[in-house]
Amino acid sequence: MFPKLIFTTFSFFFFYFFMSLIAQMSIHAFKVISSSSNTHHNITRAAVLQTSAEACRTHVLQQGGNFVPPNSLTAESLAKACLSPASASTLKSAITDISIRNAWVDGRRMFNVEYHFDDESFEQARNLITEGVSLVKASLRLKNYEYARQRLGETLHTLQDFYSHSNWIELGNRSPYSTLIKSSLPLDNLADVNTPTCSSCDGDCTGNILETIITQKKLTSGYFSLRSPNKPKGKCSHGGLGDLTSLVTPKGGINKDGTTTAHGSLHFVAADVATAATRDLLQDIREAAGNVEFLRLMGISKSSSVLCFVVDTSASMTEEIAEVKRITSYIIDSRRGTVDEPSAYILVPFSNSGFGPVYKTTDPAVFKTEVNALSAGGGGADDLEMSLSGLWLALAAAPVASEIFLFTDGEPKDAEMKSTVLALIESTKSTVNFVLTNPRSNTTRSLSNPVNQVYEDLAVASGGLGIEVPNQLLADTTSAINDTSISSLVTIFQTVRDPGTAEPFSFAVDSSVRNLTFYITGNSTQFTITAPSGQSQSSGQSDGSLAVIQSVVNFHMVQVKTSSQAGGWTIYMNSTQPYTLKVTGKSSINFQFDFVEVYQVPHPGYTVFKSRPRSDGNVTLLLSMLGSGSEVPTEVTLVEASGSRFHTSLLEDVGNGDFLVTVTTVPKWEFYVRVIGQTNIGQTSSSTSDYHSFQRQSSTRHRASSFGVTAERNGTWFPGQLFSIPFTVATSNSYSNYTVTARNSGQYNMTFPSSLTTGSDGRANGVVELSTPGNATAGTEVILTIEVTKPETNDTNYAFLRLAVSRAVAPPAGLALSLWLSA
Repeated sequence: MFPKLIFTTFSFFFFYFFMSLIAQMSIHAFKVISSSSNTHHNITRAAVLQTSAEACRTHVLQQGGNFVPPNSLTAESLAKACLSPASASTLKSAITDISIRNAWVDGRRMFNVEYHFDDESFEQARNLITEGVSLVKASLRLKNYEYARQRLGETLHTLQDFYSHSNWIELGNRSPYSTLIKSSLPLDNLADVNTPTCSSCDGDCTGNILETIITQKKLTSGYFSLRSPNKPKGKCSHGGLGDLTSLVTPKGGINKDGTTTAHGSLHFVAADVATAATRDLLQDIREAAGNVEFLRLMGISKSSSVLCFVVDTSASMTEEIAEVKRITSYIIDSRRGTVDEPSAYILVPFSNSGFGPVYKTTDPAVFKTEVNALSAGGGGADDLEMSLSGLWLALAAAPVASEIFLFTDGEPKDAEMKSTVLALIESTKSTVNFVLTNPRSNTTRSLSNPVNQVYEDLAVASGGLGIEVPNQLLADTTSAINDTSISSLVTIFQTVRDPGTAEPFSFAVDSSVRNLTFYITGNSTQFTITAPSGQSQSSGQSDGSLAVIQSVVNFHMVQVKTSSQAGGWTIYMNSTQPYTLKVTGKSSINFQFDFVEVYQVPHPGYTVFKSRPRSDGNVTLLLSMLGSGSEVPTEVTLVEASGSRFHTSLLEDVGNGDFLVTVTTVPKWEFYVRVIGQTNIGQTSSSTSDYHSFQRQSSTRHRASSFGVTAERNGTWFPGQLFSIPFTVATSNSYSNYTVTARNSGQYNMTFPSSLTTGSDGRANGVVELSTPGNATAGTEVILTIEVTKPETNDTNYAFLRLAVSRAVAPPAGLALSLWLSA
């Protein structure tokens, strides 16, 4: 054996050589999901579908319905069996959200052994599981489904790793270790730190666990480190690429992560037991939450739509509030029992002097009561309102990809909130529509009142509408609320022109699309639409043979009449004034995406980051197709929002309708994500190729930044305690200055550095310290945004974190340090 100093030096150089090699490997294309082995995603997906099927069966039968078990269990077949076919996309989306957070553990908690049951960390890992389950249940009680999915994904990763990283399977067990999800039961017969557990092996490591460990049924797990070869004498290693502990005696490993790993012959056995264990954990949550709430957690409900209103209650808003009450009653009453009945309702009031609270419910009667209780009063002569603060709360409370409507007649008093609202719009991919009852005339702006510029900017950024309308015409525009708050609404095409230009725009409509609608905002705007048949209609014909056109001040809504809508459409815009164009329809085919970082060690995977991508390198997206299951993207591009330039990508199919999309050059300005692909929906012997192709586009605009911002949750957040969130600014420039702003939706007291300067390595670190009230309820969700700006260029980036308060009583200080670090 080498002397310690020599070995340490060898390890140092080996480690940096190894990491350099991995960095080089990451330049090339690689798969993040194995085609020959089972994965965390596959295990999670199977267990979610199986447990959800049982919950659906019970619920449907209790409601007097007929549950027909699917022959093949998919998101589409299960949604149909649940008598909620519109939920297919939201079910798949929920599975994707859970799986993404599952993958996050490998990317962001690689060095925390308790997250992987490495280093015989059984007590610590079990605590992570039971605490995670407790937080999921608490979040469901408060209907915080997004955080519940996030925490569930993390928890499932640790649970599933037990069966691959420990010797549970080698001990002959073929059923789950139920003690892992029951904190009241002791973990028995654990091998202590002084007990040897393995012998050396080379290549095939079958039988390397000591016979005494097998016969005495001692539970052990492999040691793992990318940084050091040190491990207790005689202990098993995890093994595999990068595990330095597997290079010292006893050499080899015991992991069953894949078919070619140290104990790969047991991989599928371990995966089967991990699937059963995942079902057990999900069943435990289902029993605590009930079938309806469990199904909501998994995205299964009558509808995926949410009705979210942000309403100005100052003294001048009497007529607007009356209209909000009317449209609320109309939507609730007309959609009751239909597939478009909202699954949740959110209301946030604001005025000159304040904003909030958030009213959030799944009960339409409760929502009606809250809306009907609104009254106009207060405010001052300056007509300045806390509108952006109210919108901020709504964005934090609403599900991702929500459609939000804000009503006001006043200028924002809190314009400094614009960057925070933009960060939430980008992070949640929500759409914000503004109904502004303060129009003026005879200007050259797309919105006629200059004080509405901030609202216009946010509407455009989110893909929403900025509608100016006098009070007497308000009812003519609220029909847009009814049309844009339905389930399965997709964006087919969207663009902005500022300044305006005379220009034709063409796009494809597939046969799954219904309710094809054009939304146009802008003054002095003329247009002509042409259908695939060649039939045309101009903006001067309000009720033609092709469409009904409704125009109110700067807003135009074109509702296509013809039932045969598939094929190539064109709209010719003729205006020198700024305008926006958005084309939507109702369809089951859509997509969702996240920006991700791909890693290779300890095994291939990816992790989502909730910030703007860097502009100085490749950008990778994880694209998930939603629909019948047959949709295949053939082209994914980043399209510049205010021009015609686009940036192409490379696609890699990683299974289950998911694709890695790599873009080598990123647009300098704002961009949309556009997906063109093929589907067999509507395919018949007489169909043309246009019927088989589809086109979809992101509603929200995104942009890149010259620097990155990352933040991580460290520890468990207990009531009455100070909670620290470290964050990092990274850039290719050394000694650069940045300003920092942080906000949390709970409006708790917090401290953070107001500025940072990067060092010679281009990095700067800071900490946000958040104070939590002692009476905070377990499961309370808080959205934290950390915004960083480079003053010289006004370039901005942010970190977005979804946090939740844990149980009311913190563990003793010793446990909090040793067991709860990095929760």
